[in-house]
Amino acid sequence: MTGPSQWGGSPWLQASRLAFLGLYAITLLAALAWALSNIRQIGPDSRAVVLHMGALERVEGSGLLLAWPQPFQQVVIVPAADRVIERPIETLLRASQTRKVDLNTSRSNDAVAGAGYLLTGDAAVVQLAVRVFYTVTDPFAYVLQHEHLDAALERLVARNAVNICASRDLDTILVARPELVGGDQQAAERRERLRGDLVRGINQSLAALQDAGAGLGLHIERVDLQSSLPDATISAFNTVLTASQTAEKNVASARNDAARQAQEATQAADRVLQVAHAQASERLAKASADTATISSLGQTADPGLLQRLYRERVPAILSKAASVTTINPGDDAHLILQGNKP
Repeated sequence: MTGPSQWGGSPWLQASRLAFLGLYAITLLAALAWALSNIRQIGPDSRAVVLHMGALERVEGSGLLLAWPQPFQQVVIVPAADRVIERPIETLLRASQTRKVDLNTSRSNDAVAGAGYLLTGDAAVVQLAVRVFYTVTDPFAYVLQHEHLDAALERLVARNAVNICASRDLDTILVARPELVGGDQQAAERRERLRGDLVRGINQSLAALQDAGAGLGLHIERVDLQSSLPDATISAFNTVLTASQTAEKNVASARNDAARQAQEATQAADRVLQVAHAQASERLAKASADTATISSLGQTADPGLLQRLYRERVPAILSKAASVTTINPGDDAHLILQGNKP
C-alpha cells in the first residue's frame, strides 16, 4: 500500500524541513550575536570610543558597554587615561636602516653612510636609542590617527632628536672626552637636562599638530635615552685618551725631574758659594797677614827706617819686572829714569 508516511511526506521533504529548521536556528543565533556584538565589558586599563556612523558619539570608561551593532555604531578600544604606553623609536637606530641594504653591492656601499647617526653642534656624530612613554589624552584624535600614529610619532621624535643634538656639543650629550671637560659642572647639567629638553620638544610638536587640527591625542610622559658613538670613533677616543694620559704622565715625570735637577743645582750652587766664601775669607786673612808689616810701617814716624827698608826691598821687587819706569812725583813731565833689565 502506497501513500504518505506518518511523518507527512517523503524522506526528501522531511530532510528539507529539517534543513530549513536548522538554517532558521542558525540565522536566529547569528542575528542575536550580531545584535549583542557591541555589548561588552571594558577593562580597567582601557576606554571605549563609540562612533555612530563614523562620527564621535561618546567615550565610555571601564565597565559594561551598551552600543548598537555595526554598522550603526563602531566601538574602538583605546588605553585608559592613566595607562602609560612604551614604544621604541626605530628610525634613530642604525640597524633598522641598514637591515635591508645589501652591503655587498657597490651601489649600496654609500647608501647607508651616516644612517642612524646624528650630527652634534661641534661637528661630531652620535647615535641615540630612544624609547618614549606616552599617554592618550584625546581618544577621538587617537582613533582618527591610529593608522598613521606610529609613523608620525617616529618623525616627531627623530626631528626633535636632530634639533637637540645640533644645539649641543658632543660632551654635553655623553662623556666622550673626560680629559677635556673634567669637572665642568655646566656640561654635566646639560647632560642631565637632555631628556627633559627632548620631552619638552616632542610635546611642543604635538601641541602644534593639535592646534593645526591634526593632533595625535598623545602626551609624552618621559623618554629613556641611551647615547653611543661609532665603533671607529670609540677606538679613536680611546687612543686619544691613552695618548693624553701618557702625555700627562710624561709631563709629570719631566716636572719631577726638573724639580730634582733644580734642587740639586741649588744645593751645588750653595756649596760653591760656601767654598768661595771660605776661600775668600782665607785669602783675606792671608793678605791681611802679609800686609800687616807694611801696614805697621805705614803707621811708624821714623823716616830713616822707611828709607832703609825701601832701599833693601825695592830692588828685589823691581828685579822681577821686565821693565821699570820711575817718575818723579813732583815733576812727572821732565824727569824719567829707566830701570835696568834683569
